[in-house]
Parts: sequence; structure tokens; C-alpha cells
Amino acid sequence: MATKRDYYDVLGVSKSAGADEIKKAYRKLAIKYHPDKNPDDKEAEAKFKEAAEAYEVLSNAEKRQRYDQFGHQGVGGAGGFSGHGMSMDDIFSQFGDVFGDSFGSFFGGGGGRGGRTRHVTGSNIRIKLKVTLEEIKKGVDKKIKYKKWVVAAGLNFKQCSTCHGRGSVTRVTNTFLGQMQTSSTCPTCGGTGQVVGEIPKGANSQGLIHESTETTLRIPAGVMDGMQLSVNGKGNEVAGGYPGDLIIAIEEVPHEFLVREENNVLYDLHISIPEAVLGCTAEVPTIEGKARINIEQGTQSGKILKLRGKGLPDINGYNTGDELIRVNVFIPSKISKEEEALMKKLAESQSFTPDSADKKGKSSFFNRIFN
Repeated sequence: MATKRDYYDVLGVSKSAGADEIKKAYRKLAIKYHPDKNPDDKEAEAKFKEAAEAYEVLSNAEKRQRYDQFGHQGVGGAGGFSGHGMSMDDIFSQFGDVFGDSFGSFFGGGGGRGGRTRHVTGSNIRIKLKVTLEEIKKGVDKKIKYKKWVVAAGLNFKQCSTCHGRGSVTRVTNTFLGQMQTSSTCPTCGGTGQVVGEIPKGANSQGLIHESTETTLRIPAGVMDGMQLSVNGKGNEVAGGYPGDLIIAIEEVPHEFLVREENNVLYDLHISIPEAVLGCTAEVPTIEGKARINIEQGTQSGKILKLRGKGLPDINGYNTGDELIRVNVFIPSKISKEEEALMKKLAESQSFTPDSADKKGKSSFFNRIFN
């Protein structure tokens, strides 16, 4: 699989570029590589599509934020989520916003390239998907069942009587400079050039039926709570147009023992005073099961131990986090008379007395903070 270029590099803008700068850069590339200016030029067509894909993400504040944080994975550009594989019709539908309705006149067409009509797109569907740390560790295939609007079987269309199939309407206005002709999207068909004809039984007025469907998705390793993944063409359908997208919002299921912090996981281990003094071995939970660790003799409360590579992978595949184990020495609130006598005897021992350096404050906590 070819590596995708950075979207900012594609448009030739910096990561701090504003919306106007991004639009201007896209406009320049779109005109340069437009298929009508570069007939039968596959390389120009590829660059034209690449620029459109980059603009689609960077011109959308939400998608841009996800891209800046997670890269192509965050906006469906890799890992099995096609996200932004757009057809030429999808791309041309954007030009009304970027160039205005007069864009077609640059290349001899009204309302788009060569007079082509616009295509409508169905609405997106958003679904929350629960995933566990175990699933995030390795990635997982999830079968998702949901309902969406689909075009009813047997639905037919007829030519729009307002624009006569052109998708745009032309108006002539008299001004002091003479007559001016303007073209705009047809208000009846929305630019598609056609309207719903006979509606099948059971469908709504748009010729759609609400039905259950299911799809299997590959959730990449390393996803994070709140991250959204986009699956192209799995959303609601629309008569005479393209289906919307399925947006998957990741919801991380809390682990029974471990707490996630970025790509690391944290665990609080509690040991007794004798275990801290003498040293011991302890069993700790990990994402994949359990592990035994050695607690050295004289381990202090608050010490952090590390299990390398036992955390979660970075979603971009750069590295894998660790499991960090914080040692907590348990101090009982109640003890028996025999235990009390034993503790008093131990208190008289030099080994159980803080060393003289600590008594003088040379290595005290406040001394380390303020000096």
C-alpha cells in the first residue's frame, strides 16, 4: 500500500494555515490539475484527487483536529477505513463552495464540469462503539448492527421539470449595464437534474425505507476514547445520490484494575510492611493476563516499577507504551497487643529509624523541592 502524503504538504501550506489560506491553496491546485485542462493525463488526475482529499479534511474543523492528533488513521485514511476515497463527481460537487457557481465557465461548462449535474449525499450515521483495553491492544474486528435509510427497490426517477435535467437554472437580470445572466443550483431537484417518480409501497416521500443492516469493521490497535473513525458509503442513502458515511465514536471500557494514561497503563500494587522490608514477589494484572514481579528488599512506598512493552501501541505504529506499577506499603489502622509490642521493639532498632541525613533535613522532601 502506498504511503499517503501529509495533507499540509499536498496543499503546500503550514500546519498553522487558516481557512482562507487552505481554500486559496486548493483553488490553485484544482485549476492547475483540472481534468479539462489536462485531458487523458492520469498523473494530473491523481494530483487533482489528492488535493481534493486533503481539502476535504483540512477545511473541516472537526476532521482537521482529528488529523492533527492522530494522522491519517484519525480521519479514515488508513487501516481499512477508506474514509476519503472520492469519485470525480464527489470532487466536482465541492467546487460550488470553493469557486462559486461560475466555476464551470472557466472550462466551458455551466454548473460544473461540462454542464454536469450535482449529486446529493445522504446523511451520516454516528454510532458509539465500546472497546476494551484487550481489544485496543491488538486491534479487533467488530460486527456492527444498525438501522439506516435505503432507497426502496423499484424506485424510479423522472426529469426535473424546472431545470429540464440540467441541474441548474439560469436567470437574466436587467441592469443599467445591460442584461446579466446568472446560473444557480436548481431549487427543485437540488442540482441532480431528476426528481422521484413513482414511490414504491412502504417507502416514505423520498422513496426511502428504514431497515436494519450490519457490517464488519476493523478497529485498529491503539485507538483512544473519543476518537472517531469514518467508513465511507455506509451511512444513509438518498434517492439519486451517494450514501453518507458511518461515523464510529470509540468508547473505551474501563479496566477492572488498570488505568490508561496515553499509551501507558497504571496499576497500584499494595504490599505489607514485612514484604517491603524483606522483599517479595508479587503477581500483577496486565492487559494480556498476569505477570510476576520482584519487589526488592527495602522497597519504599511510592516507588514506580516498569514492565516494558506491556502498555498499548501507538495508533500510528511508532512505539508501544509500558505498564507502570506504583508500590504502596500498607499501614494497618488497628493491630493486636502482641503486634503492638513487636512494633515497639522494632522502633528501638536502628534499622527502623530514618537515617541521620533525613533527621537533619539534608535530603528531606522540602529540602529537595526548595533547594
